[in-house]
Amino acid sequence: MSTRPRISARISAISESATLAVDAKAKAMKAAGRPVIGFGAGEPDFPTPGYIVEAAVEAARNPKYHKYTPAGGLPELRQAIADKTARDSGYQVSADQVLVTNGGKQAVYEAFATLLDPGDEVLVVAPYWTTYPEAIKLAGGVQVDVVTDETTGYLASVEQLEAARTERTKVVLFVSPSNPTGAVYSPDDTAAIGRWAAEHGLWVVTDEIYEHLVYGGAEFTSIAHHVPADQVVILNGVAKTYAMTGWRVGWLIGPKDVVKAATNLQSHATSNVSNVAQVAALAAVSGDLSAVAEMREAFDRRRKTMVRMLNEIPGVVCPEPLGAFYAYPSVRELLGKELRGRRPANSAELAELILEEAEVAVVPGEAFGTPGYFRLSYALGDDDLVEGVSRIGKLLAEAR
Repeated sequence: MSTRPRISARISAISESATLAVDAKAKAMKAAGRPVIGFGAGEPDFPTPGYIVEAAVEAARNPKYHKYTPAGGLPELRQAIADKTARDSGYQVSADQVLVTNGGKQAVYEAFATLLDPGDEVLVVAPYWTTYPEAIKLAGGVQVDVVTDETTGYLASVEQLEAARTERTKVVLFVSPSNPTGAVYSPDDTAAIGRWAAEHGLWVVTDEIYEHLVYGGAEFTSIAHHVPADQVVILNGVAKTYAMTGWRVGWLIGPKDVVKAATNLQSHATSNVSNVAQVAALAAVSGDLSAVAEMREAFDRRRKTMVRMLNEIPGVVCPEPLGAFYAYPSVRELLGKELRGRRPANSAELAELILEEAEVAVVPGEAFGTPGYFRLSYALGDDDLVEGVSRIGKLLAEAR
């Protein structure tokens, strides 16, 4: 019998998506009849706008879209994405600088696979979204964490980034608005980080998937304006802005040589994205932003409610998130305290206890590189939000 491992070391090292795992467990418990409220899902709780759905229905009936199309995306969609980028962030690109991908995750993977050689270092601000480490690892890169906390609103400074830079650093990952923290860099801070990256010849990979979900006085600005065009890759998609997480359409924008190389990779990995979904995305990016304006109003209301309620819980500290649809409170003061006969030593154990005792699902900070925190999505109905946080507060009030 062979003694060789059945699964490659490369794939064995990949962790399951913690956010999807928490959401799946919550849904399974709910299906079993338990009144679970889930704060784990990273998707809008709104339906895809009707005009987008109708465009997909028409596409499904059109024999033109029953065949293979270019691996890099429908030409009309690539042009529309270029136009949308100019409209929304003032950044000018051509259609041949756009690669349409199977969701934002494929754009993340292909960006790092195209840019990194084994041993190349990527500066990643923690807390970070769970997929980034796995994509970097699969590309042979080395992740270097730049850790932030609630005292700075989870924002990294140029000084922190510079302290982490080495001769092996090739890429800095910039995410604003942030998943999981909701942090948004100011225009001045964005410009400063961009200038620093340019000064040291670093690539910037910027994930702008939450660009339209900012609140209060916060303002989204693309770091691409402050980095040479041949050193920046932009990641984006229709998932969050248009409530289209299940349609799986994202994109990568970058220098032509990078886009060509990533397209070659995609031609062998998946070929073209579903044509029906691409036509739906074309309708989305070509249309106005009224749908996201309505979502943003609801998210803003929920954001304020969640932050207020979390900060009323003894031992919980939650800075105000200014973007996306997540709150990221610290629960470090509660760790090690007795609660229902147990003493959770870390946020993962505390999250498990909350799920079992309060029937509320949250994602622990271990998933995002910073133990001692929770991520809670406020992309759920107002009543469920209030009920869920109330349950958490009632349970945690028992900690001694």
